[in-house]
Amino acid sequence: MGIFKKIAASYNRKRPFVAYVKPNESIISGFFLENDNLHHVNNYTNSGFVFAPFSQSEDAILFPSEQSEILNEPLYLNTDLSTKKTSLLAPSDASKAQHIKIISKAIEEIKKNTYSKIVISRCEDIKLQNFDVLSVFNSLLSNYRNAFVYVWFHPKVGLWLGATPETLLQVSEKSFRTMSLAGTQLYQKNKKPNWRNKELKEQRLVTNFIKNQLEPISYDLKVDDLETVRAGSLLHLRTKVNGNLKQNISLEKLIRAIHPTPAVCGLPRENSKDFILKNETYDRAFYTGFLGELNLTNQSSRKKSSLFVNLRCMSIHGKTARVYVGGGITKDSDPEKEWLETVAKTKTMKNVL
Repeated sequence: MGIFKKIAASYNRKRPFVAYVKPNESIISGFFLENDNLHHVNNYTNSGFVFAPFSQSEDAILFPSEQSEILNEPLYLNTDLSTKKTSLLAPSDASKAQHIKIISKAIEEIKKNTYSKIVISRCEDIKLQNFDVLSVFNSLLSNYRNAFVYVWFHPKVGLWLGATPETLLQVSEKSFRTMSLAGTQLYQKNKKPNWRNKELKEQRLVTNFIKNQLEPISYDLKVDDLETVRAGSLLHLRTKVNGNLKQNISLEKLIRAIHPTPAVCGLPRENSKDFILKNETYDRAFYTGFLGELNLTNQSSRKKSSLFVNLRCMSIHGKTARVYVGGGITKDSDPEKEWLETVAKTKTMKNVL
């Protein structure tokens, strides 16, 4: 049975599964479980597929390798699958007012020098006339080839889909790669992007945080030059970082050093997280958490982990899709422009519905 048929069968039978394609790759992979037991990560020494929430105080869910049927096959997109029509209504005035109010409060706090940056997010519920998990997943795969595209389901947790442009970590034994990703603008064909000082400063904050967090636990740390990358209809600023872990440093310590990054939380990290938890009017759950392969062994018997920040995602609840979106706020932010940026970002998910 191919992976797409396996997805449909597992979803209909309410069995846990995940299927995914890594950025710019043509292999689709999947983990499929035969019972609905809920497994959690233990010190990040397990092997399997991890799905971790934004808050580090909450448990990360694991689909264990030893209890999963793991499939890998060439990706052939089914062009016969078309997504169902849905009513893509604009966000309500109340939603806009609430989001701008929180952003304005964040800017006030930042100007008091309590924070350097706070990432403010929101969710938007979209009513679906019909929903077909294969159609939406297929649409994500077709439109976002340079993203980590996934569909994840557990009957005790729910259904999530996404196309994230941001790598959290690529780890092979003791060597690792990560990135800082910040700043957003719409992609315009044949037009060179013009990055504002606000976005360049935001990117530097994220890069410096990652560098400072990694220096005590690694060696041969290399920070690449800043570049512009495209993710669907959006452009972002990216800086790649790589290095090697010191001998006594575990994968768990590496993950906790950089998650959540200032790209999804803020600076100082703990203060920003407190502001988010007190002021955002909903639970982020797995949005701005991370997911991916954990401690899988390749042909050369090397353990590899491939983890991605859970951005550009949605959760499905009955006939409602909940789309998640956010943006980094600094003292130079303009609340109206920040609102419009979130509206642009929601189009990634809305376009596949």
